[in-house]
Amino acid sequence: MTQDADVPEQCRLIAVIGGSGFIGTRLVARLWKQHDLVIVDKHISGDFPKLTRQADVRDLHSLRMAVPDGAVMVNLAAEHRDDVTPRSLYDEVNVEGARNLCLVAREKSIQTIVFTSTVAVYGFAPIGTDESGKIAPFADYGRTKFEAENIFRAWQAEDPKARRLVILRPTVVFGERNRGNVYNLFRQIASGMFVMVGAGTNRKSVAYVGNVVAFLDQCLQGDAGVWTYNYVDKPDLDMNALVAIVRRTLGKPESGRFRLPTVAALGLGHLFDLIARISGRKFAISAIRVKKFTANSVFGTAIIPAQFTPPVSLDAAIARTIAFEFVDDNSAQTTFDSE
Repeated sequence: MTQDADVPEQCRLIAVIGGSGFIGTRLVARLWKQHDLVIVDKHISGDFPKLTRQADVRDLHSLRMAVPDGAVMVNLAAEHRDDVTPRSLYDEVNVEGARNLCLVAREKSIQTIVFTSTVAVYGFAPIGTDESGKIAPFADYGRTKFEAENIFRAWQAEDPKARRLVILRPTVVFGERNRGNVYNLFRQIASGMFVMVGAGTNRKSVAYVGNVVAFLDQCLQGDAGVWTYNYVDKPDLDMNALVAIVRRTLGKPESGRFRLPTVAALGLGHLFDLIARISGRKFAISAIRVKKFTANSVFGTAIIPAQFTPPVSLDAAIARTIAFEFVDDNSAQTTFDSE
């Protein structure tokens, strides 16, 4: 879908920082007919080019030119992949970018910021970790996202009775057109090349992009204060159940016979890490990705059904994604790279 028509008069002014990416594009598609919307991104949106004002969160001047006065700010901009080089980009984009956005928010009389953080701030967390969980990131992405959270908290604390800050910590987000880890898993199953690593009994919390943007939409208005939420689509599936749903949707047998022991997979991951360091190339296999795949990653959330009901069930979300990517012909659609 490409938006070409002029945007009509709308009821609310919203600046979506990083709005040309995967979640941003879905959020803008949901909002643009009901709100006055500006995408602030270093890349022009493929779906909404006329809404885009090019700016980089690292460049304060460009942000000042792009962000409109008095807008609701939704910050989706982030450096997030596991293999970012140079590693200083995590701090430059996630931390310094947050500082720049807060400076602009002060100058532009912005009173509401919605910030998408991540459950990576908890690191390899105990099962069921909720918003009160210990902050223990194991990598730069989670570390810098939490530092950014604190920068936004400081901005809100300057005028706590007037400013509203929503911090959303989604688990891994999947959906149509995304080319992250969940898509890679689905693609391997669809191709018949998937091999289960370990017993497959480890559970994973995931989030469907359509549900995430529906919740972000709900977060755009409300009372002043700081509101922090994990975003998880329940129920949490173990890897065996997740793979079985994908196989069933594709009309394949629900279980595979061969499993690769975790120790062997980690060995392969470390080997590919070594080759990557020597060659400068990036590979789909790495030790950290094996650890993520085999770990339990199950989170609780303060979001209750009385406050928000996801519009799409998890089973239906998986089926929609599989049909879009591997059954229907959507090869002309723009895709988005992410973890």
